[in-house]
Amino acid sequence: MRPRDLTEFVGQGHLVGERGPLRRSLARGHLSSLLLWGPPGTGKTSLARLLAAEIGAEFAALSAVMAGVADVRTTIAEAQERLTLHGTRSLLFLDEIHRFNKAQQDALLPHVEDGTVTLIGATTENPYFEVNSPLLSRMRVWRLEPLTDEEVATVVRRAIADTDRGLAGRLGPTGGVALSDAAFEHLVSFAGGDARTALNVLEGATALAESEDIRDAEGHVSPRLEDVEAAAQQRVLAYDRAGDGHYDTVSAFIKSLRGNDPDASLYWLAAMIAAGEDPKFIARRLIISASEDVGNADPRALSVAVAAGQALDWIGLPEAQYALAQATVHIASSPKSDSVGRAYGAAMADVLRLGSLPVPNHLRSAGDRRMKAHGIGVGYVFPHDFEGDDVAQQYLPDELVGRRYYVPGDQGYEATIAARMAARDEARKNGRPRRKQRADPPMASMSDALRPREEARKRIAATQREDANTETDPT
Repeated sequence: MRPRDLTEFVGQGHLVGERGPLRRSLARGHLSSLLLWGPPGTGKTSLARLLAAEIGAEFAALSAVMAGVADVRTTIAEAQERLTLHGTRSLLFLDEIHRFNKAQQDALLPHVEDGTVTLIGATTENPYFEVNSPLLSRMRVWRLEPLTDEEVATVVRRAIADTDRGLAGRLGPTGGVALSDAAFEHLVSFAGGDARTALNVLEGATALAESEDIRDAEGHVSPRLEDVEAAAQQRVLAYDRAGDGHYDTVSAFIKSLRGNDPDASLYWLAAMIAAGEDPKFIARRLIISASEDVGNADPRALSVAVAAGQALDWIGLPEAQYALAQATVHIASSPKSDSVGRAYGAAMADVLRLGSLPVPNHLRSAGDRRMKAHGIGVGYVFPHDFEGDDVAQQYLPDELVGRRYYVPGDQGYEATIAARMAARDEARKNGRPRRKQRADPPMASMSDALRPREEARKRIAATQREDANTETDPT
């Protein structure tokens, strides 16, 4: 059922439509080497064949899965002979070009460069990561999109109706296939934009119906909905844990969380789980989003995300799906703020620009009282001794005094933080802080509480050393 010319080609109107760049290049009789990048079943091989026919070139096809450099050299030699003896151009179609290693891809360079062949590569992987830069610079990359349901429906109807190549000419004396509306819609929806999948399921469902001799009133083989479901078995998810499916889907998940859309977030979560994504990867993304996109607008979001990750460790899938879904909805529904991330980024920029600046003396730790003679630890004021548990003093390095990194937003709890910071700044401006009038009993320090234990430990250690020395004393 491959299209025989561009008028039969379904989909990719942005490339081969009336104003598509490939169609216009063909109209000028010119076709440069190019790379067709897109998901399976979108017409990469068919389009390459049609392009070769349009420019009158000999079509040679290799698959990088099976072929090696020797096969490429043989094909190139044939193309050179064809060009020299007959003046016929050759188009080399290399399917799954990303499967070639660097040396194999480099072997193509001189022949693409001198025009011995016009190279059309096809790949389902991102060529900017999988194809060598020297080869990629000599090719134009064209992106093929999944077919729409309407376009898949067109392919299916054509396969049903075609008497030369399709099912209409293959089935019994009456011939033909008649799908019910429900079976047809399910088949088209199941394909997910992949024409090859649609045709395979159609053929399988038809074979099932024919084996049971299920026909309509006119004698046409009539696959039922259950035949289509049986032929399909399970929907093929367009997802690759190591490729674009992974990155595109998780990108949609993160952006849906950030965009306050719990429904879309749940859909992309379900798509990743169903496709076999590592659930720990999902939990990590939730934790990151809770801080990066929600932050202090809802401090609980981080706790919920971390709890979902812990639940995953405790109970695993499938039950942990509930915890992941709960965290997803919480984060997507929370007020959003990136103020913390912006503040940290600004602080890091100053560190990278100025280096690690000296700590002001009054903030430094005086581990020994004699250090105070050098001004270390001198002048620090204890905030809890003052009303409001706050007192104005310098905390930033001298070079950065007055620098403001964190500017809270007006969403959720950050509005409360902003009001508190504004009130604190106003109180500092209004005059000297007042000390608290404490009536509390005297307090012991934490080190005082542990001093008896430390002294006992030292006594035991000293006794053990003395005993050891006595045992080894030769006198």
